[in-house]
Parts: sequence; C-alpha cells; structure tokens
Amino acid sequence: MTQRYSTITCPVTGGDLTAAIWEPESSPLGTILLIHGITASHMSWPLIAAAFPQHRVIAPDLRGRGGSRSLPSPFGMPQHADDMNALLDATGTESAFVVGHSMGGFVAATFAAHYPDRVTGLVLIDGGLPIPAPEGTSREELPQVILGPAAERLSMTFPDRETYQQFWAKHPAFAGHVTQAIRDYVDYDLVGTEPVLRPSSNIAAVSFDALQLSGDTRYRAALGELRMPVHFIRAPRGLLNQIPALYSPEQCEEWRSELPHVTFHEAPDVNHYTITLAERGADFVASVITEHMANQPREVKA
Repeated sequence: MTQRYSTITCPVTGGDLTAAIWEPESSPLGTILLIHGITASHMSWPLIAAAFPQHRVIAPDLRGRGGSRSLPSPFGMPQHADDMNALLDATGTESAFVVGHSMGGFVAATFAAHYPDRVTGLVLIDGGLPIPAPEGTSREELPQVILGPAAERLSMTFPDRETYQQFWAKHPAFAGHVTQAIRDYVDYDLVGTEPVLRPSSNIAAVSFDALQLSGDTRYRAALGELRMPVHFIRAPRGLLNQIPALYSPEQCEEWRSELPHVTFHEAPDVNHYTITLAERGADFVASVITEHMANQPREVKA
C-alpha cells in the first residue's frame, strides 16, 4: 500500500507550524503522531512512517526547527505540547498514538499529561525520562553538556550542501555508513543561500529547551501520574556512538521501579541517531509501536 506525503502549516501561537503528513489512499486505521528531537525535524521519521502504510502519520517540525524555525518564543515543553494540540485540531484529529524521540519524548509526555484524552498510547524513544545533569554543572553549562557537538554545529556555516553532507558522513554516529534516509535528513536541515548555509534549528530554542531535559519536580510528577501504558526504548549507544549511552542500564532500572506503568525495551545495535534513521532501529521501533497499539488498553486503572 502506498502513502501520500505532503506538508502543511497550521496556526499556533506566534505564527504557523509546519508538519508532514503521510496518509494511505484509503481510510486510515488511525493516526500516529511522531515528535522529533531537539535539533532534528520531521525528516527523522520517513522509515518509521513507511512501516504504517494503513495509518495516517503526522510529524511536526517543532517550534524553532525546520520549517517552523521562524516561530518565536515561548519555547519549552508546555508550549510544544500546546502546539501539538493545535496541530491535531488543524488536521481534524480527535486522538493519536504518540511517539517521541529524544527531546520529542519530553514533548510527548508533556502532551499526554496536559491533553490525556488526545493520546491513545505513548512510546518514548531514548528520551522523555529526565537526564540528570552532571554534578557541578551550572544551568548555563547544561545545554552544552547535554548536547555536546550538536550544539556547536548550530553555530557553523557551510559553503554548499555537499560540504554539509560530508560533515555528517564523518559523524561517529554513522561511521561512514550514510543511507538515503540520512542524506535526506541532512539535506532538509540546511537553510540560507550558498556560500552561507546553516543548520535550521534556532539556537535560542534549542538552548532553552535543553534546560528542561533534566526534568523538574512537576515533570517527574506528571510522568508518574500518566494514566496510559508507556513504552520506553533505550539506544545502547549515545549521540557519538559511544558507551555510556544517554541512559545507562542502571538508570533504566531505577526508573523501572519508580514508574511501574512504563515497559522498557532495548533496541539492538543502534545509537541515539540510528534508532530512527537506520532500518534496524526503525524496524525495532515499529515493532514496539505495533505491539503497543494492538495489545495494550488505552488507560491504566488508578
């Protein structure tokens, strides 16, 4: 079954939000909302969208990223959640199965907490659980500590698209194995005019949002109060294909005891990027989504 791909804009606070839609030619079985990470775009998702040809799949460019890069503040998880609510309204969607990767997991969990009737299920991909700041890290240092080279990239310029492709081809996360999905992701990220091209993410948005990834007490409480089954998928390697990963096995064990309504999975042989941008990662994520949609009830009894 083929999917039609298109992009739309919808009104949100301060302007228009851009989103992609993949939809079947016949009536969809349901809607899946895919929410990308902190410096990414909807181009994180084509492999996973393709795994659900009978569903309508909606994937925004979050405020300050991609086609939504010109949207102004406020930033932060509550505003992103409100933007997701507006996106569902604009697409005539009553409720959706929600999936978030990296920071998108925080947006997804916040959306589920603020608008529970609009979320039929929740999958968090290597994100959404608070990331503890290293001891001695100041608030000002936190974005750089969490994002590392990803933050530095946003200040760089590139003379042409091929140079940016070469930059990513050398990235440790891809180890020289660049697929068409990765090339498309990279190409979509550039804005500007040669010879001054730059990544599309707004540095102010990224820096502000990064401050919320360690999770305040309200966010932690909201995670514990979610009244729906939640699945968390860990990538065993980090943003630079390194061990330790973003979440250690020990951290996941601690969260497992604290959040009994969360089911934990580990995607084999992937890092924080290739969990959505490589077929092996996308296939595993799609299998978890498929199982969750088919077998789990909408609500967890209090």
